[in-house]
Amino acid sequence: MAEKLEPAKILYCGVCSLPAEYCEFGPDFARCKPWLLENAPDLYPDLIKEANEKAADNVSDKLQSVGISSGGADGAPSSAQTGGTSKKEEVKRLPGGKLKKKERQEVIIEKVVRNKRKCITIVKGLELFGIKLSDASKKLGKKFATGASVVKGPTEKEQIDVQGDIIYDIVEFITETWPDVPERSIFFIEDGKKVQAA
Repeated sequence: MAEKLEPAKILYCGVCSLPAEYCEFGPDFARCKPWLLENAPDLYPDLIKEANEKAADNVSDKLQSVGISSGGADGAPSSAQTGGTSKKEEVKRLPGGKLKKKERQEVIIEKVVRNKRKCITIVKGLELFGIKLSDASKKLGKKFATGASVVKGPTEKEQIDVQGDIIYDIVEFITETWPDVPERSIFFIEDGKKVQAA
């Protein structure tokens, strides 16, 4: 007689209710990770390594906050004892472990043509010099007798849109109106390349 097959026993996740093998494709894998570590550690061996690394990082962070570090072993004061800042405070980490770059202080001016004849001059980066964009747009609109407004650009950062082709006149106006903005930090975007205005 033929051997009778038993039905497969499938382990379902207690968080997202998907089979444990498919949790990583589910809606919120981060919430499933603790449950998977407890109930199915053999399915995701990388999670165990990740949890161990996190635990080691937490321990080193706690030791640093207490003031214990390897710098004081030879009698020399460590950076925590001298009041210096550590590299962890200077560099910000984004999700996924990527480092966040500090924004360079520069003003970028770009001309966009629409409907073949109408131009818009876009000014980005004035806020990095401590200039309120709403005040700057009013001054630009009055100076060049055009419409100027503060809008969010494609990168979700605010920029000033000025109607008309004033790309070369605007550099002189910016440097005269706001002396904090040096001319060497003003750039044009021409044919997709960043060119210095000076």
